[in-house]
Amino acid sequence: MAILIRNQFDDLTCFYRQFCLPDLPLNNQTSSWMESKMATTGDEEKHFVLVHGACHGAWCWFKLKPLLEAAGHRVSAFDLSASGTNTKVIQDVATLADYSMPLLEFMATIPPEKKVVLVGHSFGGMNLALAMEKFPEKISIAVFLTAFMPDTVHTPSYVIDQYNENTPLEAWLDTQLLPYNDENESETSMFFGPKFLSLKLYQLCSNEDLELGKILIRPGSLFLKDLATAKHFTEEMYGSVKRAFIICNEDITIKEEFQRWMIENNPTVEVKELNGVDHMSMLCDPKQLSVCLLDIAHEYA
Repeated sequence: MAILIRNQFDDLTCFYRQFCLPDLPLNNQTSSWMESKMATTGDEEKHFVLVHGACHGAWCWFKLKPLLEAAGHRVSAFDLSASGTNTKVIQDVATLADYSMPLLEFMATIPPEKKVVLVGHSFGGMNLALAMEKFPEKISIAVFLTAFMPDTVHTPSYVIDQYNENTPLEAWLDTQLLPYNDENESETSMFFGPKFLSLKLYQLCSNEDLELGKILIRPGSLFLKDLATAKHFTEEMYGSVKRAFIICNEDITIKEEFQRWMIENNPTVEVKELNGVDHMSMLCDPKQLSVCLLDIAHEYA
């Protein structure tokens, strides 16, 4: 299954780099700006691990991945449970731990002497937090990309609860919200509608990126029932890992004001801002994002 996922992701990346993204550098055609970036940082190889947000998959990193690789770094991107090409469906996934299993299994394979740069987008911040709690010694820095960033004082659901309290149900537009998990109906699945995608997530992305999202997204969940009763993340584990936050100033789903509130609620060692990008910065402006990530990795990894 891992080979199938990797091959599909590589095929998709190759296709878009050849036919849709002629201005982005290929591995054997490094752009002058990336060469300049490499010369400036002088970095040894870092290992970036990219974690997608709800309803998305590894495919959403297809523009960013070759940029980081062209700068001389290793990049791993994979599908979480019931995402992308993963064979599970959301009804098979009851908890954040179940959903995060591909990430946790991957982290377990990292050698003791190695560390990775974890990057989580949107709800992927919760996956990062779980990995940080379980494998703090294997993470040089965790980067929250306009992502939910929990603290160690409240329950894991706290930041999402605060978000939902300030987000009217109408803001989800044509997103489908349905209960699941047998007769208990203990969790709610969500499936972003085309209007929500175009107006709230991809509003500054190209039409091609929007259509790609419409085709490849799958039902996901925020696992609020599970997170509301889960143990707090701890200062000794989760809190021991350096964190950075990347603000996307044109994100109208997780708005800048709420992003800054999460940083104030749980301060980070670094805050960077991407200008003129929507929620999907890895598609909207992958070059600006790659430079930001390279700067963070150079400073902290």
